[in-house]
Amino acid sequence: MTIKMTVLLSAFALVLSGCGTAVTVLQDDEDTARSLRKQKTYCQSIPRIYSGLAYDFCVLNAAPDPTGILLPFVLVDFTLSGVFDTVLLPYTVYRQAADGNLSIYWRSGRG
Repeated sequence: MTIKMTVLLSAFALVLSGCGTAVTVLQDDEDTARSLRKQKTYCQSIPRIYSGLAYDFCVLNAAPDPTGILLPFVLVDFTLSGVFDTVLLPYTVYRQAADGNLSIYWRSGRG
């Protein structure tokens, strides 16, 4: 494997690890909620349908990022999450009907 290929695969893995859809669909609900609490979002819950986009909006609806690095990544992730959320729509519609919204402050209260 070439260095260029390794760098590209690493970058792709990094982007997917921060992808709102990957976080909300592939992770456990508690891990997703913990991630949003860690970012100090003001969102209380997110729908499972188009959850990746909702996750990204919640990241933007959080305490300001003093470094300014987060905003460009979230803006790129809107496109990725929109595509992946659309592909996963049958699954997320089922999960929404079965489980309802993903609550962010469901166990430990606000904070």
